[in-house]
Amino acid sequence: MSEEGTVAAAPVAPIWGELRYSAELARLLADGGLRSPRRRAEAPPVLVIPGFMAGDSSLSILREWLRRRGHRVASAGMLANVDCAGRIVSRLQVQVQELAASAGEPVVLIGQSRGGALARALAVREPGNVAALATLGSPVLDPLAVSLPVLRTVRLLARLGDLRVPGLFSTRCHEGECCADFRAEQTAPLAEHVCALAIHSRSDAIVDWRACLDPHGEQVEVDSSHCGMSVHPEVYRVLDDFLDE
Repeated sequence: MSEEGTVAAAPVAPIWGELRYSAELARLLADGGLRSPRRRAEAPPVLVIPGFMAGDSSLSILREWLRRRGHRVASAGMLANVDCAGRIVSRLQVQVQELAASAGEPVVLIGQSRGGALARALAVREPGNVAALATLGSPVLDPLAVSLPVLRTVRLLARLGDLRVPGLFSTRCHEGECCADFRAEQTAPLAEHVCALAIHSRSDAIVDWRACLDPHGEQVEVDSSHCGMSVHPEVYRVLDDFLDE
């Protein structure tokens, strides 16, 4: 696993920018219109997937907002997003199939950071069960186009995975057979009916924003921290319009 990704030729934004999370959350909670959205009678089911090292709890505010809009919302069932991507996507495929079948309609996928990359793979594999895809700061063009501290954490976890610590990816996932399909699915064309949205921030201090520019989706820029994309008011406004399309 190399020290650098293939996209990043310049450093990501300064890490202190991630300190904006609390202010971003406060602005969201102070916005009555966003906090209590209009309920939609025909809102589609949604599966939300957390980012690297995060669990379902990191997206609790987003899930509650989606429920207020009228969506049936499912979590990815993760305590921490650190497993082999190939294994995760295979498991989530079953969940998407079951959610679509029980709801009687295709599912909207929303993923933050690595969760968006997983969601994109699902959209490629399950076109009949996926209606739309939204990625929040997801480096689909290069999973290693991240800040150096994050890259070091990735390398440490991969080494632990090499030692067969359960539930962790390994160095083999970077170029090995287990994640070959997943890697190809990051840039594969999406089915024509699958609407895709790629939200990114040039002031993202974790991921190089250029790695988030999915060429097969609508690219929307916000001024947000990386972690704060799940609570940023502007992200919610963009999602509000996207979900109504």
